[in-house]
Amino acid sequence: MTSVFDIIHRPIITEKSNYQNSVLQQYVFEVDPSATKSMVKDAVEEIFNVSVLRVNIINLPAKKSRNLRTRQRTTRRKAYKKAVVTLAPGDSISVFEGVM
Repeated sequence: MTSVFDIIHRPIITEKSNYQNSVLQQYVFEVDPSATKSMVKDAVEEIFNVSVLRVNIINLPAKKSRNLRTRQRTTRRKAYKKAVVTLAPGDSISVFEGVM
């Protein structure tokens, strides 16, 4: 049995996620690869004390990059699972406040 703190790894803060949380009340997290929508919903509600309306989950594949000079593959970023959490109107998560 995993705890709620093992399900959510970290918040993802980008320009798009800043727009989503300021306009659409959506927050983006990197979650455990074995997490389901209901597990993510329960974890966010328990950790941040908010009410969740909807959870969307995206599996992002691993990406490879090349060295420009030699054209050889040099690095590989790991694959991860991302969750977009929509909150009820009036709720917010303080981790994302003041990031813009």
